[in-house]
Amino acid sequence: MDLSNKVAVVTGSGQGLGLAYAKDLVRHGAAVVINDVNQATADAAVAEITAAGGRAVAVVAPVGSTETAQKLVAGAVDAFGRLDVMVTNAGILRDKVLWKMTDDDFDAVITVHLRGTFTCVREAVLKFREQGDGGRIICIGSPAGQRGNFGQTNYSGAKSGIVGMVRTWAMELQRAGITANAVCPVAATAMTETVPFLAPYIEGMKNGEPLPDIIRREVGLGTPEDAAGIISFLASDAAAEITGQAFAVGGDRLALWSHPDLTAVEYHDGGWSADDIAAQWAGTFGDAVQSVGEEFPEELMAK
Repeated sequence: MDLSNKVAVVTGSGQGLGLAYAKDLVRHGAAVVINDVNQATADAAVAEITAAGGRAVAVVAPVGSTETAQKLVAGAVDAFGRLDVMVTNAGILRDKVLWKMTDDDFDAVITVHLRGTFTCVREAVLKFREQGDGGRIICIGSPAGQRGNFGQTNYSGAKSGIVGMVRTWAMELQRAGITANAVCPVAATAMTETVPFLAPYIEGMKNGEPLPDIIRREVGLGTPEDAAGIISFLASDAAAEITGQAFAVGGDRLALWSHPDLTAVEYHDGGWSADDIAAQWAGTFGDAVQSVGEEFPEELMAK
């Protein structure tokens, strides 16, 4: 997997999953722009990469605005002469149940995740089209955006919107040779430490204990490094024909999320009244109703 001719921006890459993505891209030869809101964190990430012989520079700015998106693309071009890959990973959490979530809680998460993805991808695509030789858009989604998650109205909405944008971009950008895909990772990070039944396993991992198979396989949770290979693959020439997809990755598991599709269809001449729907519901639609939220093995939830 040779990425030595590639230049990538990875937003939110000072630590955690973003840093794992950046380091894996560098390990395969790419040059990277590290992004974080903290100068010391960004500088430490760059120092770690360059000390190992990699190429990296830092752009310190909060993702969301067009100005930051322009700084990120300019940072890649100024340092390395071009841009080939945009990985939109930056994110924050403001978890609260709906009736306690404030406008600020909602807007902050939407700004970083959804608007930040839009502005960074738009700026990258402008550069890709100017260069004329394609490009790679890799947007970070979440299982919460695919299935919903308690207390995450803002986060689930943003992550769902990201996958919807990716499907649209895959159509709009295909003729320019630009692919757009989403990756929905699950990894032991500060975000997943707050999940009660996962906390003991993550704490054990910090103490050098291996994660059991039920966590790495059925839950699909592992280290940030476990989720990084799919990023380098999608950035490579080997993925030139893959676009508009949403990947699930974590631990020992790699999977594709399905696109939303019709699960039950019935027709009624002249359209459907409320009484018509009530009469037909159990026979056609009742058994086709789908669950919400992530589903985990029962033996984990019983602990």
